[in-house]
Amino acid sequence: MEGHRIYVGTSGWSVLSGPERRALGGPGPLLARYGRVFPAVEVNTTFYRSHRPGTYARWAELVPEGFRFAVKMPRWITHLGRLRRLDGLEPFLTEVRHLGPKLGPVLVQLPPSLRYDPEPVEAFFAALRGLYDGPCACEGRHGSWFSEEAGAMLGRWRIARVVADPAPIPAEPEPGGCGELVYVRLHGRPRMYYSAYAPAELEAWIGRLLRWAKRGPVWCFFNNTASQEGLENARYTWERLQAECGSP
Repeated sequence: MEGHRIYVGTSGWSVLSGPERRALGGPGPLLARYGRVFPAVEVNTTFYRSHRPGTYARWAELVPEGFRFAVKMPRWITHLGRLRRLDGLEPFLTEVRHLGPKLGPVLVQLPPSLRYDPEPVEAFFAALRGLYDGPCACEGRHGSWFSEEAGAMLGRWRIARVVADPAPIPAEPEPGGCGELVYVRLHGRPRMYYSAYAPAELEAWIGRLLRWAKRGPVWCFFNNTASQEGLENARYTWERLQAECGSP
């Protein structure tokens, strides 16, 4: 894959319970056990609350050197503030930097009711890029975020448009925004957050991940964890990718 990497994991690790916890074999805290199986995790707790610097530092210590954390931007910025509360950006970014080199992309997930509005969106991403130069992805869940204008704006600010399933609009899954990374969130279908993906569906996604990895790093997180399906779907995908191309 010309040196490009694919990261696969689940949205959170503490949601795993019962047999799913035991499936992550070995001793130690759950995150350490998770880190022996997967190369990345999407942190959802940052959406709901702040964490102490020591918490981030402890997380980073529990996982291997090549492991990465994708972090979800707080809801008081994205959902309650609707991208207009710029004062929350610096405290959030200061916190997550305590992950050190294990910090991966920042995820900006937007509420389905939030339409693309050029003026506040440009101001938001300008403020974000003034504070943070790393990988970033935006999951706009209103159809207006899939316009050419919105895609061009994301590209200017080096923001990847999330490939989500189910998608907000009926279209073939395809990355948008900048080409520096691809960020995929698989929520489960037909019932979001609950339904498992069948092997044939996973094979189709694996083919896309391999194709997209030719352009740069790919991040793929399974968010169908409400009924614990995400762990097995992620494990299947990661093992198939390793079998396909060694250590992606």
